[in-house]
Amino acid sequence: MAYEAIILLNPQLSDDEVGSFLDKTKKIIVKEGGEVLTEDRWGRRKLTYPIRQAREGSYAYIKFQGSPSVLNRLSYHFKVTDSILRTMVVKAREKKSAMGRKETAGAKK
Repeated sequence: MAYEAIILLNPQLSDDEVGSFLDKTKKIIVKEGGEVLTEDRWGRRKLTYPIRQAREGSYAYIKFQGSPSVLNRLSYHFKVTDSILRTMVVKAREKKSAMGRKETAGAKK
């Protein structure tokens, strides 16, 4: 099953620290039997409202496939990491193609 994760990190992290966090997250996904489909760093953006006194945050997006064990492990990883301000993991929507086959939204042919 495909999932999408959006991660909001502390703005005080450098680009290298954000990269190492994402690498560790991707390793967890692969170690639990999942597969990383795409990764995108959205960069630092201003927040609508402060979260833990932070007015900015570094955003990252990861799309992956995996079983519920991957979600459990990622949930634990996100809880114990102090540099995370917020996370959201959702199931990726599937769409039907013209041929009647199911495709994951945003999948390339």
